[in-house]
Amino acid sequence: MLMRHVHPTLQFTHMLPYGAILHENGVQFVVYSRSATAMRLLLYDNVEDAEPEEIIEYNPRNDRWGDIWSIFVPGVSTGQLYHFQAEGPRDPEHGQWFDGQARLIDPYAKALAGNYLPSPDGIIRPPKCVVVDDFFDWEGDRHLRHSMSESIIYETHVRGFTRDKSSKVEHPGTYLGLIEKIPYLKSLGVTAVELMPVHEFPLNGIYGQELERPNYWGYDPMAFFAPHRGYGACQQPGAQVTEFKQMVKALHAAGIEVILDVVFNHTCEGNEIGPVLSFKGLENRTYYMLGNGGSYYMNFSGCGNTVNGNHPVVREMIFHCLRHWVHNYHVDGFRFDLASILSRDRQGNLVPNPPLIEVIAEDPLLADTKVIAEAWDAAGAYQVGSFGDLRWAEWNGRYRDDMRRFWRGDKEMLGAFVTRLAGSSDLYEHAGRPPYCSINFITSHDGFTLSDMVSYKEKHNEPNGEGNRDGDNNNYSDNYGVEGPTKRPEIDNLRLRQIKNLLASLMISQGVPMLLMGDECRRTQKGNNNAYCQDNETAWFNWDLVRKNDQLVRFASALIKFRRSQPTIRRELFLTGKPAFEGDLPDVSWFSALGTAVDWHGEDATLTALLKALEPEHDPEGLSRDVLILVNATMQPREFILPPVAKGTRWRLLLDTAAAPPYDVYPDLDGPPPPRSRRLTLSYRSMCIFVADQGRK
Repeated sequence: MLMRHVHPTLQFTHMLPYGAILHENGVQFVVYSRSATAMRLLLYDNVEDAEPEEIIEYNPRNDRWGDIWSIFVPGVSTGQLYHFQAEGPRDPEHGQWFDGQARLIDPYAKALAGNYLPSPDGIIRPPKCVVVDDFFDWEGDRHLRHSMSESIIYETHVRGFTRDKSSKVEHPGTYLGLIEKIPYLKSLGVTAVELMPVHEFPLNGIYGQELERPNYWGYDPMAFFAPHRGYGACQQPGAQVTEFKQMVKALHAAGIEVILDVVFNHTCEGNEIGPVLSFKGLENRTYYMLGNGGSYYMNFSGCGNTVNGNHPVVREMIFHCLRHWVHNYHVDGFRFDLASILSRDRQGNLVPNPPLIEVIAEDPLLADTKVIAEAWDAAGAYQVGSFGDLRWAEWNGRYRDDMRRFWRGDKEMLGAFVTRLAGSSDLYEHAGRPPYCSINFITSHDGFTLSDMVSYKEKHNEPNGEGNRDGDNNNYSDNYGVEGPTKRPEIDNLRLRQIKNLLASLMISQGVPMLLMGDECRRTQKGNNNAYCQDNETAWFNWDLVRKNDQLVRFASALIKFRRSQPTIRRELFLTGKPAFEGDLPDVSWFSALGTAVDWHGEDATLTALLKALEPEHDPEGLSRDVLILVNATMQPREFILPPVAKGTRWRLLLDTAAAPPYDVYPDLDGPPPPRSRRLTLSYRSMCIFVADQGRK
């Protein structure tokens, strides 16, 4: 029998049909424009060149194919810098914004180089596009394919993670700098990093001026296919492409997936007073949602314009973009910013089964990837619990709010707390969606850090320069007696205890936990709950806190280790409250502090929960154990009596949020047993968790 030689590491790339397509002896430049009457290609020799070295006119007779302009330029190659320039009708009242002088960024540019240049003549000179060779030696790297139910996500910012001098990395604030901190991420135990926007966004003003408050977060897209040049260590045009791939490969080698926060809802071109940089100057009426015959931009994003995601041309672009990141960069998933906008048709109406949402869910080349929606937008759409199908997970904003309110001490929140702890069946079960469709989080980049949430009653966004009007006013936070930092030990101890309560709740909830960068070591933004423009110590990760609060880091990593080892708290099916067979324990049982039935309509914020280990058919490795959770969210110590069903099981303490380290957590599940009397007192605002010493027989 003939044995074929099969190459084991042959690359699988997604060739783009538009943009700068590299050939053996030149480059083909392809761009879409239906309404352009003329198209030019501007070629530059250097990043700082204000004017092109060569201008090549497209011949409308030979170089136009339908609405596609395509020209082959021999003799140019990787690293070539370019812009497009388009002539056409300028009629803003009807949505036409052609400007024959504008230098336009290729919507399919794979990399940008440089910044906006100074403009003595009023012509905007944006960063230049770079011709890129997609080849990279992945050395057999593949997507990790962690199941969603076993994922633990760490939301972080590439620059902010290592920019502070305390990081002590060789390349601070870069993709390579993040590589240097992979041992820390691995020691925490997270399975994925969710990177805040890494596609290109502006670094300075449109006329080359430095900005007093730059867009630090990056929610201001200018080129969807290009990794942000500002996070590159090497300044060579296009070097950021290789460095990004090095970062992904290194994270994969450590068993950590890469999820990208993508912003397909608006661009940095703004509204009718914004600049013409790319999409506006090529086919404004295709790329944006327009109203009143085209004279103004619909603004469902709150950022001036709205990408017309369900126009066939734009839908195709987004589709190609996702494939590009998955197959050329080996990215494992996406979190879609203001994803409800993608559910709107070309008139801005929310529609059932929107084509783009369906395409993303059904594309066979994206089948290995995780897709997560921020299921709301800035115009009132709120689709938490109803976004997409089984493929789509959602940031669960209801989880965030209910958990915060319960532990803060709001009245009548016990039922909501239990619902969120059990996976939010009220939101997902009716549609046949599993618990892991819920991305549970207490904090995210948008809002207070966890430490600030227990240190400030009010936001303090004055440094943003907007009179403290920006940022959310509904934070469900508290300061416990002093606004901001305090030297009063009783207040600081309570704050630390609340941090532990919230971290523990997050890590034992059914669903998928997401931890915000630095919450494990009390990172603070000094009460700023909207640090989008704070490219400084306010928003950067201070690595001294890892040492200063090492016991909290130990607590968080022990929780993560426990979650990863325990299928009991990351089920793939919803809890039912029923036994698997007659005479067995239910999969979950709820009790009052005294071991009796819970008064769900009362105001008492105490609870005992017994989670039963999974049945062997759902736990073939026999890892699952019974878990006993005791919660006292009141301001008084409370006596707990373990319920009769807990009798006969050998319990070991996993954690006690009121105990001093190292007795607050037992990473090896070797903590002390509960008192033989089955009576114990929980301190005010605290939680205890016990784990069965052995799996149930």
